[in-house]
Amino acid sequence: MATAKAIPDGVRAVFPMLVCKSPEAEMNFCAAAFGAVEQVRRPGPDGSPIHIALRINQAFLVVQSEFPEVASRIPTSDGSSPVVIFVYVADVDHALERAVALGAQILVPAQDQFWGDRTARIVDPSGHVWIVASRIEETTEDQRAERWSSELRQR
Repeated sequence: MATAKAIPDGVRAVFPMLVCKSPEAEMNFCAAAFGAVEQVRRPGPDGSPIHIALRINQAFLVVQSEFPEVASRIPTSDGSSPVVIFVYVADVDHALERAVALGAQILVPAQDQFWGDRTARIVDPSGHVWIVASRIEETTEDQRAERWSSELRQR
C-alpha cells in the first residue's frame, strides 16, 4: 500500500467549507459569478448533493449541507458574518453585475483601494459574505504605507 500524503495533491493546507441550505444552488452561484468549476459531488440519501468540491482559479473550496448535529449551520441572512471569503476575479465590476443578477446583495459598492485593488463586498443568496477583487495597480509597500497614512489623516 502506498504511503498517504499528509496534504492531498491539488489541495492547500487550509481551504473554506461553506455550509448551505442547497450546495447545488451555491455551486451554481459560484460557477456563474466567479467561474467556479465543480471537482467532486457527493449525494445525500435523497440523491441531492450534500457536498460539492469546487475550484475558483487555483483555490479549492467545498460547499456542503447543514449538519446541525455537529454544529455545522448555515449563515444568517443579514449580511453579517465572522468569516469573509476574498476572491480575485479578472473584472470586479463584471463579476459584481453577474453576482447581483444571481441574487447577491451589494454590501459595499466597488471602489479602488489604496493597495492597488478594486473591491466590492457582497452577500450571496446563501448568506455568505464575499469580497470580490481585481488588481488594478501594482504598488510597493512604501506606496501602500503612504496611502494608508493619508487615508487615516482624512478620517
